[in-house]
Amino acid sequence: MFGFFKALFTKQNIILEEKDPMKKFLIVGLGNIGDEYAETRHNIGFKVLDEVARENDFTFETVKLGDIGSYKVKGRTIICLKPSTYMNRSGKAMKYWMDKEKIPQSNILVITDDINLPFGTIRIKTKGSNGGHNGLKDIELFLQTILYNRYRFGVGADFGKGRQVEYVLGQWSEEEKALMPERLKKSTEIINSFVLAGIARTMNQFNNS
Repeated sequence: MFGFFKALFTKQNIILEEKDPMKKFLIVGLGNIGDEYAETRHNIGFKVLDEVARENDFTFETVKLGDIGSYKVKGRTIICLKPSTYMNRSGKAMKYWMDKEKIPQSNILVITDDINLPFGTIRIKTKGSNGGHNGLKDIELFLQTILYNRYRFGVGADFGKGRQVEYVLGQWSEEEKALMPERLKKSTEIINSFVLAGIARTMNQFNNS
């Protein structure tokens, strides 16, 4: 019986304790849960975090409002979140874990797809409009501001009028799949740079790279 309650308690407190909140970071990859969405353009946030987990040898655990995993780099704890709330409720999951782990807004990075950028184009910003993206709309609703760090991964806009939803929920092309490993590796470098060097230096180094 004691083991059951211990396991239950541990599941909801899986993140390593860190007294200094400035040494804790939350990386939020946007996407939709379910195998049918796994290889779609809209799920690039999940895909990036899966690569981060592979490179840093950690696994995700399903907890409240999402899948969570964490690792450490030079004394800093990096918490990775894949919301299970579906794209249009991403803000709810992000705000919950931000508050639970007492992570300052400046230490949050949101990874999202962007149809306004060619495939693989990197654009890191500290503010901006949601561009009609439902996940970003919900994040703005919960944060009550457009001032938050985001990493926009270009997915292109090779679709006809009225077919945007079909496109972003569609599978990667063979050409995109071939280029993806290098872009994912670059994405892990961006996250570590954000944590270790800060958002300004990360923008200078990686934007349009």
